[in-house]
Amino acid sequence: MNKKAPEYFKNLQDEIVAGLEKLDGKKFHEDIWERKEGGGGRTRVLSDGNLFEKAGVNFSEVYGEFSEDFAKSMPGDGLKFIASGVSLVLHPHNPFIPTVHANFRYISRGTQGWFGGGGDLTPYYPFTEDAIHFHRTWKSVCDRHSSVADYSALKKWCDEYFYLPHRKEARGIGGIFFDYLNANDKSWDFVQDAGKQFLNSYVPIALRRKDLHFTAQQKEFQEYRRGRYVEFNLVIDRGTIFGLKTGGRIESILMSLPAKARWWYDFKPEAGSPEHELTEFYLKPKDWASMTIPKESSHHDIHE
Repeated sequence: MNKKAPEYFKNLQDEIVAGLEKLDGKKFHEDIWERKEGGGGRTRVLSDGNLFEKAGVNFSEVYGEFSEDFAKSMPGDGLKFIASGVSLVLHPHNPFIPTVHANFRYISRGTQGWFGGGGDLTPYYPFTEDAIHFHRTWKSVCDRHSSVADYSALKKWCDEYFYLPHRKEARGIGGIFFDYLNANDKSWDFVQDAGKQFLNSYVPIALRRKDLHFTAQQKEFQEYRRGRYVEFNLVIDRGTIFGLKTGGRIESILMSLPAKARWWYDFKPEAGSPEHELTEFYLKPKDWASMTIPKESSHHDIHE
């Protein structure tokens, strides 16, 4: 697995980048980097594209030794580790297109190896059909690999993980999240299938929303909600903490941050507004995959 996983993740990065370049129309910039402690990676970033304000798709394969303190938080034995994976975050220009994050990784420490990852959606304006599509895509993956991936459990884990306790609110509408999934043939099949479904989970949403007109005020609200994204990634995110604790490349670690974000003091959206509906309804955990797709989007009138 120490050889198979990095090879798959490199190919997955190629596949996702090709799909996103087709969607955006512009090319990603690539940085190939080496880590002095061992290993390296390929960081690919698209800035100021036609659709994406900032998009990053990282591949890394690193190895070395954990510190004794950090090793206590990891399964396995000894201090030596190997880690590989793909991590991506896409921040669109249009506030009606959600931000999306996905990550698929393999880590081994001593004699034990495991997988982690998932995908989650962070909308700025509420469209029920987008939430349903995203969750149904991931539920279908889990259902194909039900012996190792229980959708209900992974969705619950995602809802609980992508939560800002200091704000007492969710970052977005979730998806699936898993970690410490014992590496075996069945879990490996699941991870490969999940990785290949990312484009299917997101591209149809982006295509539906990319030509919708938006106002300067709606763009500002997007940037305000991006502030929550920044808070989560800097304070809570396991990938950020792992990268910093293992001497990772800082430019690649912070690739996930948006180009622009803002913080309004004590902001409260107007009752009955789409912004209010997002925070008071959409950001509460729901069984999206079982909902019926409405004939019209929740707020088809907000851009008319």
